[in-house]
Amino acid sequence: MLTTLLAFVLALGLLIAIHEYGHYRVARACGVKVLRFSIGFGQPLWRWVSPRTGTEFVLSALPLGGYVRMLDEREGPVPAAERHLSFNAQPLRARAAIVAAGPLANLGLAVLLYAAVFWHGVDEPQPVLSQPVAASLAERAGLRAGDWVLRLEPVPDATAGTASAPEPVRSFDDLRWHLTRAALAQQDVRLWVGDSADAPGREVLLPLSQVDASQADATLFRHIGIVVPWSAPVVGELLPDGAAAQAGLREGDRVLLLDAQPVPDAQTLRARIRAAVDAQGRALTQQWTLQRGQQRLVLAVTPRPERQGEQWTGRVGAYIGAPPAMVTVSEDALGAVWKGLQRTWEVSLLSVQMMVKMVLGEASLKNLSGPLTMADYAGQSARLGLTAYVLFVALISVSLGVLNLLPLPVLDGGHLMYYLWEGVTGRPVSPVWMERLQRGGTAALLALMSVAIFNDIARLVG
Repeated sequence: MLTTLLAFVLALGLLIAIHEYGHYRVARACGVKVLRFSIGFGQPLWRWVSPRTGTEFVLSALPLGGYVRMLDEREGPVPAAERHLSFNAQPLRARAAIVAAGPLANLGLAVLLYAAVFWHGVDEPQPVLSQPVAASLAERAGLRAGDWVLRLEPVPDATAGTASAPEPVRSFDDLRWHLTRAALAQQDVRLWVGDSADAPGREVLLPLSQVDASQADATLFRHIGIVVPWSAPVVGELLPDGAAAQAGLREGDRVLLLDAQPVPDAQTLRARIRAAVDAQGRALTQQWTLQRGQQRLVLAVTPRPERQGEQWTGRVGAYIGAPPAMVTVSEDALGAVWKGLQRTWEVSLLSVQMMVKMVLGEASLKNLSGPLTMADYAGQSARLGLTAYVLFVALISVSLGVLNLLPLPVLDGGHLMYYLWEGVTGRPVSPVWMERLQRGGTAALLALMSVAIFNDIARLVG
């Protein structure tokens, strides 16, 4: 719990500070006087006034946002001698730059974080597939357990130009990223798969154009059929009183057959264990053929039924599967920066696509996440190590940057829309319309936050 809280506060504090510093730095560069730089809202916990600029720097009690308060005639009287330092007296391009600087700072931070990870290198599972989910797109396409994905190429539709060159697939995470992009674009993908990294490979067409946009949620990869990387069907740590231990299984046993059917990987074994319970919750005894050192033996194992929601599932009280084989993915310095830019752009584009689909009703609002889910993911990534945590912060930084660029009146993107109107018409938005739009934007933002928090609670309760 403490790790989760600290990881969440650190990530949120960093992202807020970077966002507000973007506004602050560009405001100062444009000659605007900044009165206060605050991280958080509410009662100040710490404050310091710069003797050079007069800006008050504040840490406040509620760390769920921040603000930069600038000298502005719309918010109070401004001495005539300082009018040229006020925000509202600046030319349109300067005001737009100051507003846009916050979200762009978050996107810039994401580029740096992604670049740092790509340059340092990250250990990821090899791009070797487990047994596809039954009746999924991957199974129907002919993919099978042990297939090593070598290259990938999106298939252009009839209206597109020439196809891009096939890209090498360097890891399982890399594969999932390519498939996510293609699925959201409902674009088929051609894979080259082989038995090893050096195999010549065979072509497989994965018809991701058949993925319903409403399925672009946490279950997306179950619809596609590619869920986890390949791992050997080996028995790991056992619970002393579990069904596996009582049946005589030992850690390190490799499962060859289950009820005389081959077991190609750990994913298949887990699925068959879960299915060893009938609709009434009665356990079904299975015959496991094992390799134990030089011995080959057969044991009868009866998984224990466990109710999950409306269904029964089998459990044997043992960790199933060896850790997947890993590969280190890294870039040189320039390549890392380019990959950081590319990944930030791609994540931003995916975020916008998902938001558009939710607005149009083509994707579920269950995809919205709030602070509780963010805190949970922060804790989980911190426990996985520094690299996972940095990638988490980069992802949230992109999300924050994109969110603030949305054309909602209370967000930075809304103010940019006001300036677009001013640039086109030559006059600012009237105070009456400004008030109406601010109220509407606040209501829309509160509605989105309510849905996100409801989803958070539903995930925790579920």
